[in-house]
Amino acid sequence: MTLTQLKYIVAVDKHRHFATAADKSYVTQPTLSMQIHKLEDELGVILFDRSKSPVVPTEIGEKVLDQARIVLNEARKISDIVQFQEESLSGTFRVGVIPTVAPYLVPRFLHSFLTAHPDVELVFEESLTATILDGLESDELDAGIIATPVKNAHIYTEDLYVEPFAGYLSKSHPLVEKELLSVDDLEQTNIWLLNEGHCFRDQTVKICKEATRKRGSEIEFRSGNLETLKKLVEQNYGMTLLPWTATKYSDHNSSEAIIKEFSEPVPCRKVRLAYGRKHLKENILKEFRESIIRSLPEKLLNADQQMVIE
Repeated sequence: MTLTQLKYIVAVDKHRHFATAADKSYVTQPTLSMQIHKLEDELGVILFDRSKSPVVPTEIGEKVLDQARIVLNEARKISDIVQFQEESLSGTFRVGVIPTVAPYLVPRFLHSFLTAHPDVELVFEESLTATILDGLESDELDAGIIATPVKNAHIYTEDLYVEPFAGYLSKSHPLVEKELLSVDDLEQTNIWLLNEGHCFRDQTVKICKEATRKRGSEIEFRSGNLETLKKLVEQNYGMTLLPWTATKYSDHNSSEAIIKEFSEPVPCRKVRLAYGRKHLKENILKEFRESIIRSLPEKLLNADQQMVIE
């Protein structure tokens, strides 16, 4: 039995397809299949039901896979112990970031962090929350930046900042005449939203929930990217909501759209740093978090008079 064989069966379980698992493991399918057959022969059991599509683990296969993940996680810690000594700040640090945070937060702290810690290799993966949590659970990620609570005893979170929502309105929108928006205003208009799976979409829907139920407003789903929604607004179509950090990359005097903040209590989201419970990279994690905090304006560190949408 080898660690490589264990990696292959975990890959097959993850992708539920031998060819895809081989591709993601950077080997040919015959190589992966041969190694899994060898492992099955050695153990004297069948790990996968190959008659089904997608392929699924057998009952004994599920138990073997659970243990394989534990073995692989523990094996990774051997190199971590050497690489991430108490006095050392070096090595690879893998971070998952949700798409509505990544382009607006990472540029704020990346340069200063890498300047202060040139021996740390940061690897960012832009993913939805569910994928990031899976990555933390499987130890494929060292940390995640998310904007929803976590109900998992194996994952810890620390608050980073509280971020207000802001309206992004076309020039001809009736709400542009208001100095500040209120949550009640949102019942008067359709709002462009992200596709399902984005926590920012879910939070926007929660803000609009009561108004939508009362007025029967139509909600339109168009994109997985905030920048695309902004472009729709700039083409004189309706409005959308943006995280406050996204507005800092927009021109308040744009000829195509207007940014409007909310009156108190301001609807906002809480952005969190998530990481695994057993963590050998506390030194990097601590510096990473502090670097983020130092990059933020005071506005985002003060949650007074704000309405957190979870």
